[in-house]
Amino acid sequence: MEVGSIPARDFQGFLPLKTIRGSHKMIQLVILSGKGGAGKTSLTAAFAHLAKKDPRIPSVVFADADVDASNLELVLGPHKLESEEFWGGQFAVIDLEVCLGCGECETVCRFDAILREGEKYRVDPIACDGCAACFYQCPNDAIQMRSQVVGEWHRSDSAFGPLYHADLQPAQENSGKLVSTVKQHARKLAEEEEYDLLLVDGPPGIGCPVISAVSGADLALIAAEPSLSGIHDMRRALETAHHFGIQTLVCINKADIYPAGSAEIASFCREREIEILGTIPFDEMVIEAMTQGQPVTRYQPEAPASRAMEEIWDRVVNHLLDMKN
Repeated sequence: MEVGSIPARDFQGFLPLKTIRGSHKMIQLVILSGKGGAGKTSLTAAFAHLAKKDPRIPSVVFADADVDASNLELVLGPHKLESEEFWGGQFAVIDLEVCLGCGECETVCRFDAILREGEKYRVDPIACDGCAACFYQCPNDAIQMRSQVVGEWHRSDSAFGPLYHADLQPAQENSGKLVSTVKQHARKLAEEEEYDLLLVDGPPGIGCPVISAVSGADLALIAAEPSLSGIHDMRRALETAHHFGIQTLVCINKADIYPAGSAEIASFCREREIEILGTIPFDEMVIEAMTQGQPVTRYQPEAPASRAMEEIWDRVVNHLLDMKN
């Protein structure tokens, strides 16, 4: 039997989630990978298109949690309705008129952010980590900690549903907090207007942004790539999701480029009783669709990758429905 060869069900006999449940409860699905370039955004965009025509999931809100490289908007083509500044961490500022030039701030700074200029000192805002050690050490209260705008978050409308996304300025941190902000607003809309699904395009890695993305999720789907780094990072993503008690599924993208790697992923998941929903072949049509700003399932429905993604979506929905029964 092929990896993840699970018989697909058709749409007949299923009722929308709102009909199944007596009282509304929105479900959160987050798509992870553990590494960049594994196909999270392509898969999320395909799911957005497939959900639009799936009667079992009448309404979906989308959140792009990869704020360091927000790409989902490039495929969903949203129209921005609202944008707000995001204030991140602080940085130190020295008042030269008050500074005594004692050098205490330079002594305690672990990031080499305090620079001497003549008899005074100034702070390199890029090197400053905002730890405030200099602020507390200064004997003459010449240093202030100031907040800064590090990005923006947006509420947009698309042909597939509402999208919440963000832009983080280059070299800025606090992306975990920005992910939380994006998700909080998306979840608020989903709960207030009784959407069925909050679909989150997660960030790569396992750090703070990923923790913020998986927080409160009901189900995680990991897009694994059969490469040495892809297998390693898939394991880390699985460990992160399991740490937070989130039910996890796996699909293998570009499965045919390294069959031995796909077999290793299958063996790893089988040993740990993790279900593989399916495999997606390498398909240049995915790249062509992305350059045209469309989900591949919409751009070329008969492409091999499109058919594989549609089967995986069907199985994901079956899991969502089973969670409500």
